[in-house]
Amino acid sequence: MIRRALRLGLGPGLLGRGLGGHREGSTLGKAEGSGGYRGSGVFPISSDVTFRTRGPGPRWEDSGSLGAGDWHGKVSEIKKKIQSVLPGGAWSPLCDTSHLPPEHSDVVIVGGGVLGLSVAYWLKRLEKRQGAIRVLVVERDHTYSQASTVLSVGGIRQQFSLPENIQLSLFSVEFLRNINQGAKVCLMSPEQLRKKFPWMNTEGVALASYGLENEGWFDPWCLLQGLRRKVQSMGVLFCHGEVTRFVSSSNHMETAIGEKVTLKRIHEVHVKVDHSQEYQPVECSIVVNAAGAWSGRIAELAGIGKGPSGTLQGTKLPVEPRKRYVYLWHCPQGPGLEAPLVADPSGAYFRREGLSNNYLGGCSPAEEEEPDPGNLEVDHDFFQEKVWPHLAQRVPAFETLKVRRAWAGYYDYNTFDQNGVVGPHPLVVNMYFATGFSGHGLQQAPAVGRAVAEVMLEGHFQTINLSPFLFSRFYLGEKAQEHCII
Repeated sequence: MIRRALRLGLGPGLLGRGLGGHREGSTLGKAEGSGGYRGSGVFPISSDVTFRTRGPGPRWEDSGSLGAGDWHGKVSEIKKKIQSVLPGGAWSPLCDTSHLPPEHSDVVIVGGGVLGLSVAYWLKRLEKRQGAIRVLVVERDHTYSQASTVLSVGGIRQQFSLPENIQLSLFSVEFLRNINQGAKVCLMSPEQLRKKFPWMNTEGVALASYGLENEGWFDPWCLLQGLRRKVQSMGVLFCHGEVTRFVSSSNHMETAIGEKVTLKRIHEVHVKVDHSQEYQPVECSIVVNAAGAWSGRIAELAGIGKGPSGTLQGTKLPVEPRKRYVYLWHCPQGPGLEAPLVADPSGAYFRREGLSNNYLGGCSPAEEEEPDPGNLEVDHDFFQEKVWPHLAQRVPAFETLKVRRAWAGYYDYNTFDQNGVVGPHPLVVNMYFATGFSGHGLQQAPAVGRAVAEVMLEGHFQTINLSPFLFSRFYLGEKAQEHCII
């Protein structure tokens, strides 16, 4: 029954059902529980909701921990009581809290990279009236020194194996460059390839796929900063801190055939401030998990995957950090300005960087050779042994290249099918995902952000149908396998 229901699609949008109202007593009342649960739109219910209670209202559960959290919570309450009897509200007699996030926000986006910022942008762009939706973006790395966005090569392409990925890239290119639609790609024989790019060795090439327009690369840092400034001008708030805990309520019920299901709703996000043990609880209606390589940890904080094996409740978000190296080399005799972003069948890739015969590139390691993601140290031997031989074989001029520098970054790697996770969780009904793109999230971020905003506001995808990317596929075992990963 659960498997069939998960295939029925998305329910009414949570924002469309009155986002902006905050917790007052029992927020999961009988109007939502009896006769059917409207939040996820997937479970036929045979009985009323039964709450596990601890006093009046539903039981509130801590989906994580924070050392001295109880003490800080008491201090926060004391501060509120003191302020309530003082004239005015701006002065705090205990400490300055201007660095803390707001106490209330309609939407909390965990992750301030391009995907999280894109979701914030489209929520504000599509809101029914200006200022209707309060959005907070929480980013723990305020310098973005380890952010996947700014450490990437910045390539954009439409050559994917899944049509959804092609549509995402098409939308994103139009967003970035405001050009006409159309994926113009041609197939080239080895002879045609040699004629167009005489510097390329076509040995072993049966057919080449060449993007005629809307492909290449862009500056990830400029996109990140441009989006950040734009959403700030639209009223989005930012906080530098780390999400350490969710406070949620549980709703236990049975399906028509007796299957027991536990639905959860997050009510508070606890944000720990940088370089401090202080934290701020933020009441919210929606949480967006756009934490990239660390989104699996955020999902665990919400209780996702903490259940019996083989059940929906026990299904984890299969996204983990994978370390990838990027190398910059110089080659005076290398390909000229006409050189495109080249991806070799071996997995090695490169593109030009600037006008001085510098190039960026790398190669994803084999599954059994994955490096330790615990740090961002660069393995220079990997270039010599795994990358350079393929580059030199494809472009003979690269025989004499010299590596000038290198760095490492993270993929938010989806171990299930190397594709994105978009949309709501079926059991944690107010957590939405925008993660798991395994290296192509940056180039598709504008389209993904709009898709997530559409589901939140309207309850279904509108511009591009990304149903194959829903979380439920992990439980159903239905892969949306992407084969063109570099």
